[in-house]
Amino acid sequence: MMRHVSTILFLVAALINFGPVVGVLSPDRMVALYGVSLDDPNLEILMRHRAALFGIVGGFMLTAAFHWPFRAVAYAMGFVSMIVFLFVAWLVGDYGEQIRGVARVDILGLVALFGAGVAQYFGGRIGYGPGAR
Repeated sequence: MMRHVSTILFLVAALINFGPVVGVLSPDRMVALYGVSLDDPNLEILMRHRAALFGIVGGFMLTAAFHWPFRAVAYAMGFVSMIVFLFVAWLVGDYGEQIRGVARVDILGLVALFGAGVAQYFGGRIGYGPGAR
């Protein structure tokens, strides 16, 4: 049971990280998501590259949701990705409603990832925790 809970919560976090990948092909989607103008080609390149990196992180996390040996690295990638975004947003401080929404989703992703870790620990799937085999 706990393994299923862990996988579901892990998938939520993975999909949150994978979601922005559509920005690689659709800059208009990034404008809607982040509330920024991509009139500067340099900014568009950076944002599309950012979307590709999210695809890598999210794709790896999606793989790790079903391939347990990858989980430890995927947890690290997910936590670092979301925490760094929230930290940078906090440092800058003056951001729009779209970025505030992204921050809220990242907080949800962190909660899901933490819950997945707790469920995985108590499910004993990877050799530690009370249910380890």
